[in-house]
Amino acid sequence: MDALTSLPADAAAADNPRVHVVCAEPSIANHFLAELRDVDVQRDSLRFRRNLQRLGEIIAYRISSQLSYVEKTVKTPLAEAKSLQLHDFPVLATVLRAGLPFHQGFLNYFDQSPSAFAAAYRIEGTSQVQVQVDYLSAPSLDERVLILVDPMLASGKSLVQTYRAMLRFGTPRQVHIAAVIASPDGVAYVTREIPEATLWVAAIDEKLNEQAYIVPGLGDAGDLSYGSKL
Repeated sequence: MDALTSLPADAAAADNPRVHVVCAEPSIANHFLAELRDVDVQRDSLRFRRNLQRLGEIIAYRISSQLSYVEKTVKTPLAEAKSLQLHDFPVLATVLRAGLPFHQGFLNYFDQSPSAFAAAYRIEGTSQVQVQVDYLSAPSLDERVLILVDPMLASGKSLVQTYRAMLRFGTPRQVHIAAVIASPDGVAYVTREIPEATLWVAAIDEKLNEQAYIVPGLGDAGDLSYGSKL
């Protein structure tokens, strides 16, 4: 799909139980997302990174309801109490560099999780945007829960290529993909190419423009987090 034939935002998630839109209902997540978009607030890179972390924490909490738990007994100062604890912590994977603050939000909650990293970038200047993945680092993914996070889900090509490249480290038993802002085209592409994944996004925006950037979006998350690049 090109920018002129983009799916409506509502249609991208409609009737798909594997697509969750966190900001579809009012919550503090809407406030953090609004600040991420605001050009005046964006001047504060520390606040921008912190809001990415906060949304990572919120989505991590939402995903946690889909994970496996075991009942254990813990000793308190007064007695014993039965509690539920994670069966195993998920592997957290992200795409450098824009994904780092968002990834940190997940790591704040899944604090015993191993991490995986990929360096992926867009090769532009042609009629179609190409994606190059040239660095991967990951633990074994066999029979693990994998959460792949990237703040911007535009065309979806970098996420799909990153996921496929990571399969060399094993086959996960459960896959979750998380983004802050997605385009309808990106949602459609990822759910089609990775049907085993559950997708979690804060918001699905209107469309992709001719340069495959999300509109209204928020700009370049990497530059806003860490400064402009040459």
